Amino acid sequence: MTTLRQSLYGLALLAALAGLLYIQHQRVEIAQGATQLATERAQTAEQQSAAHLQTITKLTAALDSERIAQQQLQTQTAGIRQQLRTSQQQIEELKRENEDLREWADTQLPAAARSLRTRPAITGAAAYRDWLSRRNAMHPVPNAAADQRSPAD
Repeated sequence: MTTLRQSLYGLALLAALAGLLYIQHQRVEIAQGATQLATERAQTAEQQSAAHLQTITKLTAALDSERIAQQQLQTQTAGIRQQLRTSQQQIEELKRENEDLREWADTQLPAAARSLRTRPAITGAAAYRDWLSRRNAMHPVPNAAADQRSPAD
């Protein structure tokens, strides 16, 4: 083997070694980039988790206060129902004791008063709003008084 061949083999060996080192360097950089990306994603996930935990805590507190309010309302409702039963019992006792009151309670209400208690089956907010707007509608008077001013005056 000649010196030239040995030199070429040495250069080829050095070039192959340099190529391997370059490839290894690229792999290390890619791994570092992936590690950095994973670290950033983990931090983002931790931040989102903390935000979700804070939201859960707020919602739990709101739910607890709603439950307390609901329990108070149920207690108040029970008290009101008890008062209603007591009032109804008192009315029944008074009816039994007083003949005039019993006769008065058994009479029918006038038609105008009965119409105040009647209403159609309402399904939804829109139907209720329509019923309210039609209920007390003002109708124009057919013959206006002579001393009234017209709206343009």
